[in-house]
Amino acid sequence: MKPLQPVAPGTRVVLGISFFILFFAVWAFATFGGYVSKTFLADPVTMVRSGYDLLANQGFIKDIGMTVWRVLGGFLIAAVLAVPLGVLMGAYKPIEAFFEPFVSFARYLPASAFIPLLILWAGIGEAQKLAVIFIGSFFQLVLMFAVSVGNTRRDLVEAAYTLGAGDRGIVTRVLLPSSAPEIAETLRMVLGWAWTYVIVAELIGASSGIGHMITDSQALLATDQIIFGIIVIGVIGLVTDFAFKAMNRKLFPWARL
Repeated sequence: MKPLQPVAPGTRVVLGISFFILFFAVWAFATFGGYVSKTFLADPVTMVRSGYDLLANQGFIKDIGMTVWRVLGGFLIAAVLAVPLGVLMGAYKPIEAFFEPFVSFARYLPASAFIPLLILWAGIGEAQKLAVIFIGSFFQLVLMFAVSVGNTRRDLVEAAYTLGAGDRGIVTRVLLPSSAPEIAETLRMVLGWAWTYVIVAELIGASSGIGHMITDSQALLATDQIIFGIIVIGVIGLVTDFAFKAMNRKLFPWARL
């Protein structure tokens, strides 16, 4: 191994799968060997059986669908509003000077802290859960978009001005194409954070969703179901992450993503 030396695609897949094999081997050794009580940590086989029962008999597929819908809904609303504001802040310094202090302040506020207020304002319906995801994602996206646009190479901007481009052309034909790969990567990363917010929102005042199932399972000490719910979240996130990476590589082949 050498620093920053690329890894062949096949080797990367083997190494990634190897970690999961090792993880489950340690888990099985700890539980089947009696080193950890199954009351506190179910073994892999019991977890798989409980997961099948959840999916086949207890309507967990509907819970998964509700959680995915909430994540995508809240995240898309945040992204649609954050992209233009972030681009404007990155392109025009007076706009950045106006919004940046508040955005920097707001992004440090934990989205979970707003849940009691949002329940008072919007009840325990879908609006409250979408709002939690929006608050947790929007300010992070805005600031990261602004940084991506603001880091555009100045020589590209100067060259465009030399060739007769106007201010609008600079934004649409230089700043946006240059920062688009980083914007796409930002969306991929923040989508992962959105999953943490939706689970927190579903732990309180929800009648459906993966977080709701985990809360019910915790009351019954059903660690097998809790672990299965956590693994489902991880699998969905992993699939989404790979899909984002593949899409970004196809849309921006010139960028090192």
